[in-house]
Amino acid sequence: MPGCLAVVGDLVEDVVVWLDGPLRPGSDAPAQVFRCRGGSAANVAAVAAARVPTRLLTCVGADPLGDRLVAELTAAGVDVRAQRRGRTGSVVVLVERSGERTFLPDRAAAADLEPLPPDALDGVALLHVPAYGLSGGRTPAAVQALLHDAAARGVEVSIDASSWAVLRALGPQRFRELVERVRPVVLFANADEAGELDLRARPLTGVTVVLKDGPRPTTVLGSDGSALVVPVEPVDGVRDSTGAGDAFAAGWLSARMDGLGPRARVERGHARARTVLTSPGAAVQEQEHA
Repeated sequence: MPGCLAVVGDLVEDVVVWLDGPLRPGSDAPAQVFRCRGGSAANVAAVAAARVPTRLLTCVGADPLGDRLVAELTAAGVDVRAQRRGRTGSVVVLVERSGERTFLPDRAAAADLEPLPPDALDGVALLHVPAYGLSGGRTPAAVQALLHDAAARGVEVSIDASSWAVLRALGPQRFRELVERVRPVVLFANADEAGELDLRARPLTGVTVVLKDGPRPTTVLGSDGSALVVPVEPVDGVRDSTGAGDAFAAGWLSARMDGLGPRARVERGHARARTVLTSPGAAVQEQEHA
């Protein structure tokens, strides 16, 4: 597929807290703390750029932290088109020893994206939209306008359900209606998000849905009613699942742009996801070339 992948949404700093035991309200809980680049959109862009030309459309603070995050993504090969205002957002990520994580977001400038210029989608073949960009501040209006522009230009769209809490705040039925109106080439959802949207009992009309379930098999529900189940290769030493879904999406989307079939897309998604499971946040531990 000629053209580049564009991703719209958050670029923030993740403050990743690896808990060494249970939280102890009112007292101390030993932990390790790491600071790294975060934001679902930025995570997808960083991983995808290793395989396909990638652009990030975002808003980040007019501050040294924003400078650093933009420079880091640019060095990774991402065409970063960032509006600059306010302060850069941060997300505290509490990670249990099992690898499960809880986000405490302060999106700041990431929620303040204004309408994008007409050339934002020039040369774009596929636009990826995490659901975070549909909630909070001025960003949703800018994303909706970009989706309208993508439809007018014939640019394909993919959507990630992102978070059951975000879906609940948006309204599951409202989100379903948006997806069916946009008709993305794929909707990514994990087990909790799929449950919130009732995707198994009420399939979306004409939309391919990729259902992820951690170490359990990934299921692709085709727009034609087909179902493909792909097992997940076991990973030893999983410590942090932050960014694994974003890395999966990057792998799946780059494989689609490379012209690969559904199973190969899932397998590349699994390979990309494996690269972030043993390191803090969405940092890539090693690159694979599946």
